[in-house]
This record gives sequence, C-alpha cells and structure tokens, in this order.
Amino acid sequence: MNLAPKTARRIQPDGTEQDAPLENILSGDRVRVRPGEAVPVDGIVTEGRSSVDESLITGEPLPVEKTEGAQVTGGTVNRNGTLVVRAQKVGSDSVLSQIVEMVASAQRSRAPIQKLADRVTGWFVPAVVIIAVLAFVAWILLGPQPSFIYGLVAAVSVLIIACPCALGLATPISIMTATGRGAQSGVLIREAAALERLAAVDTLIVDKTGTLTGGKPRLTDVLVHPAFPENRLLMLAASLERASEHPLAEAIVAGAKARDVSLTTVTDFEAINGKGVSGRVDGEMVMAGNAVMMAEAAIDITSFAGHAESLRQNGRTALYVAVNGQPAGLLALADEIKINAAEGSAHCTQTASASSWRPATMPSRPKLSQRYSGSMRSLRISCRRQRRPWSNV
Repeated sequence: MNLAPKTARRIQPDGTEQDAPLENILSGDRVRVRPGEAVPVDGIVTEGRSSVDESLITGEPLPVEKTEGAQVTGGTVNRNGTLVVRAQKVGSDSVLSQIVEMVASAQRSRAPIQKLADRVTGWFVPAVVIIAVLAFVAWILLGPQPSFIYGLVAAVSVLIIACPCALGLATPISIMTATGRGAQSGVLIREAAALERLAAVDTLIVDKTGTLTGGKPRLTDVLVHPAFPENRLLMLAASLERASEHPLAEAIVAGAKARDVSLTTVTDFEAINGKGVSGRVDGEMVMAGNAVMMAEAAIDITSFAGHAESLRQNGRTALYVAVNGQPAGLLALADEIKINAAEGSAHCTQTASASSWRPATMPSRPKLSQRYSGSMRSLRISCRRQRRPWSNV
C-alpha cells in the first residue's frame, strides 16, 4: 500500500526548508504541505488554510476545510493552499501505518473454516501418502517390467490427483488474495473471520457520497426575491464564492459559469468557518451562508424558510444569499446520483434474489455538507430473507 509520500519538506529552526526522508521526521517537526501534495504525517495545522481530500480515511470525496488548529492525517491530499503542519504521530504510530498493519494482520489471521480444513488435512494427507506407497509397492510386486517405473508413475499420479497440499493452502491463499485486492480497492478487512461471515450477511450499508453519487456537488436550484433578477443574484453570489476554497463554493461558481453569468472581483472578503462568507461585490455588501449566519446578522429569512426546508427534505443543501442586509435569494446544491447507480442497485437485487432475499426501502438522500446543513451520512439497503419475489427498491 504505497499511500504516503517518501519525503517531507521539513522547516528548520532557522526558517529554511529541506526535503527529508519520511523516516527522519520526528514528532514536533514542522513540515510544509504544498497544493496537490499528500500530507506526510499525522499532525496539527499551525499555519495556512486549505481543503484536504480525506477520502482515503473517511470515504468522503468532498474535501474538508482545514485551518489553524485542525487535525490532518498522513496520506490525505492537500487540494489548494499551503499548510504548515506540526508532526504529532510518525512512523508506526500514524493512522496510515495502523491501517497497513491491520491489512497485514488480516492476511495472517485464520478463518474458522480453516480449523476444519486443518483437521481434515491431518487425516487426508497421511491417507493419500499411504495409498501412494501401496500403489508403488503393488506395481513393484505385481506389475510388468519395468515395474519400478510403473510403480513410480502410479505413486506420483495418486499424489498429484489427490493433491493434499491444496486443501491446506486453499484457505490461506484465498484470505491473502481477498484482503490484498480489497485494500487496493479501498476495502479494508479486519480479520479473516469477517470474510467467512460475509456469506451470511443480509444487510448492505452503502456509503452515499462517491458510491451512489458522483461525490461532487452541483448547483440545482436558484430561488430569488421577486424584486431581484436571477442573473444578478448568481453574479453576486458566485463572485463572492470564487474567493472561497470550499467545495460548495466551487459548485456555485461552476453553476454560474454554466449559465453564462459573468463574474466580477470581490473586496473585504471574509470566510466564517461553519457559517458562510461575506464581502463587497460590485459596490454591494453580499453574504452567503446558513441560517445561523443570517440570524447573527439580523437578516429575516422567514420568506425562504419553507423553501429551504423543502429542498433539504429532497436531499439538497440550502444556501441563503443576502444583499445589503436584505434577503435576496436561496441557492440549492446537491450531490447527484451516479448514472450507473441504478444498474449497481439492480445487480445487488439480482444477486440477492438468487438467495430469496428482499431489500428494504432506501431512506431519502442526506445533506451535503456540515458547513451549511448536516453531515454526510450513509444509505442502508437491508436484504431480508423472504419467500415471495423481490419488491422494487
């Protein structure tokens, strides 16, 4: 599992920087992580602001904002912006090393069925060897000349056809192959016994983001105040969000460009972690964020509250936009379902149908991001044994 960088850019006490092998980085050292680089160690951010792709650890493709004081994990990828990280866990103490060790431990573990195979092998191997010896002796005593050659061929044939070693090697090789291939695909298996129990599983828990969905939010709805033009609202909101590094901001900018909306510069930009952003665009004070941000600014958003709740019920993230202290509109973003998600679900249906299982109904899609609404969730597909045919998901 070649997931961590081989070197790290260490910041010396005198302020100079030098690339050093990862094994030479000690706890307390400061390292610089540039855009596009993997974080080399587990640590805490001391300088900088960026979005970090933590899909390796969490499975969530949407990057997470990291500012001073935030924890980062080795192996995750810095998207934009530069971070200075103080190392806290290095070497075998890091999360990534523990994951690698867990995979190696799973490959070494023994499945319960292997105990049965070992017991059978304990009797089967001696029996095959005895039969091979008896075949050899029988050809030597009773066979035609050259009896030794015929006897040797008979004994070897018995050993090859019975192949007693395969019985003892089948389970360990299967475990090693399954855990190795799983790790390459991002599936971590804790122990060999889990693979054996998988045959009796009747519930499949599927991570929504990046599995059933594309993992990238998209601007889906634009609701505006009757006295505010839609293109004007998009221009102000997208121009403001262009200064932000949040993944939802990228979706708003992309949505505005797809609608051929021209953007302008922003001044007095301020990002409030967990709430939203504000700044001056085209001479007007613009705010974009969640209901908490609007409430703190004493902006009445009751006219959009019903629309926002309806959007959230449909799995969308609602973002309020205010201009000069007045509510101007509402933007909705969603992580769209993949085109082949239905095909994958149908495949699960057909596979489970062979075992007379039935899927439970999928819950509605969860929210997109903790910045504006709720955190990422998972979808659960429960396949329960039933004698009647499958019902539709």
